[in-house]
Amino acid sequence: MQTVIVVIHLMVVAAMVGVVLLQKSEGGGLGVGSTGGFLSSRGTANILTRTTAVLAGTFFATSLLLSVLAGWDRKPHSIIEQTQAPPAQQTPGAPAGPVTPPGQGGGLLDTLRRNEQKPPAPPPAPGPQVPRSE
Repeated sequence: MQTVIVVIHLMVVAAMVGVVLLQKSEGGGLGVGSTGGFLSSRGTANILTRTTAVLAGTFFATSLLLSVLAGWDRKPHSIIEQTQAPPAQQTPGAPAGPVTPPGQGGGLLDTLRRNEQKPPAPPPAPGPQVPRSE
């Protein structure tokens, strides 16, 4: 449904740009009535003004509808409650760490405490050095 409204919204925007460009400006710029046209300048201005008003109202309505639809499923949530302990990365031959049962100790503070208690990882072994050629 949201896709259909977006397509309608874009069509209204394109039509409104076209109608505004057709209107006669103060200096006579791109206006249809400036060359004598198929309708009198008074009738053309009246039709274009009404069309612009209808398109502007439709643009306003579709904008409001799209904003309501965008916020429909939005619910406040806490990032602290969603924080879970990262999966333990185990190296071969290393003893397994304590496993926290689901629902117990998976909060942010418990994760920080576990990270403080871990010994720091040893620095990686240096790899082969490539000499620079200057």
